[in-house]
Amino acid sequence: MVSLADSSSSPSRSRIQRSLGRSMRTVRSNLFRNDPPPGAPPPSRSAAVSENLTDSVVDFQLQQLAVGPLRPSDAKSAIFSAETVSEILELSQGLSDCSSFDSDISGELQRLACVTPSEAPPSHAAPSDSEAFQYVFALSSSSLEVHESATVASIEPATRACVEGLGASSPEVKRAAAAGIRLLAKHRSEFRALIGTSGAIPALVPLLKSMDPATQESAVTALLNLSLEEENKEPITAAGAIKPMVYALRTGTAVAKQNAACALLSLSMIEGNRGTIGACGAIPPLVSLLVSGSSRGKKDSLTTLYKLCSVRRNKERAVIAGAVPPLLELVGERGGGTAEKALVVLGSLAAIPEGREAVVEAGGIAVLVEATETGPTTGSEFAVHVLLQLAAESPRIQGLLVGEGAIPPLVALSQSGSSRAKRKAAMLLSYLRELRY
Repeated sequence: MVSLADSSSSPSRSRIQRSLGRSMRTVRSNLFRNDPPPGAPPPSRSAAVSENLTDSVVDFQLQQLAVGPLRPSDAKSAIFSAETVSEILELSQGLSDCSSFDSDISGELQRLACVTPSEAPPSHAAPSDSEAFQYVFALSSSSLEVHESATVASIEPATRACVEGLGASSPEVKRAAAAGIRLLAKHRSEFRALIGTSGAIPALVPLLKSMDPATQESAVTALLNLSLEEENKEPITAAGAIKPMVYALRTGTAVAKQNAACALLSLSMIEGNRGTIGACGAIPPLVSLLVSGSSRGKKDSLTTLYKLCSVRRNKERAVIAGAVPPLLELVGERGGGTAEKALVVLGSLAAIPEGREAVVEAGGIAVLVEATETGPTTGSEFAVHVLLQLAAESPRIQGLLVGEGAIPPLVALSQSGSSRAKRKAAMLLSYLRELRY
């Protein structure tokens, strides 16, 4: 393993020496934004990020998952008591449920107009179906009040027409039908419940691999919307949606990728799905979304990674996929809660030896020390938790913390932080003081 001190000659991991008490200067520009040497290829975030799992590899991983875990959990990785784990789960509860996204939040029906009512020719559907499609698209241009005033009975004909359209031979009708289900499932729980029992779910799943981007996007988002109804999660899983949803996460439009991440988060609320989602190859494209996604996409990816990484094997997958460097970069973003979310995911990865090594090798000690000194209150608390995870059983990392000037900001945090931050900072300081004697 390459230590921070050993990597001082590397421009991507340069280390800024400073005396105790000196203000931390940012090192992120050197960590993540260095220019390659002349003639060298552009640096890659991670070779594993672009991993493209074949169906045979995925099936093999799923078979292994069914037999048992790929490797036993290391009991020594459980550094902290159940009480401490409970604390960090409470701190990060905003990442542990679906509260950070709403149905169709990323797409907002931007592509619904790809097929207007006039483009769905009567020859492809019975007159009653055509009228139902007209009703669906009339809703698309109406206000939320119109949706709220509609009844379950009033949308039943449109739902039937859309479900039939999903199985049509015409690509245009399929696209319109998927967009219709996407819309009908957008706002109201009772509509989602009706659609969930209408046969729409198994008809939508094959469209996740559609070669038409608009059809794939609408299918992804329709299943996201439907998955927000608790009773629909199991049927979506039983219909085999996880594997093709990961395909959409890898290959879809920007909106499809964001909504696929949200859909996988929703399905991961079923604990048994988390290992399956990881085995199907979701971790590398989620890391890619961290690197190149929009602000919304990064947040969606962070939230989904947090939930999936409650499974140890998924922690390992995230480290292998190169999640640590982009997470450290996001720690430097101010506002919007992105830094705090990134710190929570880092805390999860730091619970395993591979994650701790990856944080140190990526120059993360300096970034985390700075976060305790300059970050917002919540960010400082998360940062000291990660540092405690890293240093609790590692004199070498404790030495790196001392060398990075961590003692003054930790002392300040132990005196003026929240009750949890004070306790964690004091615990970490006790390790560092023992090191000096």
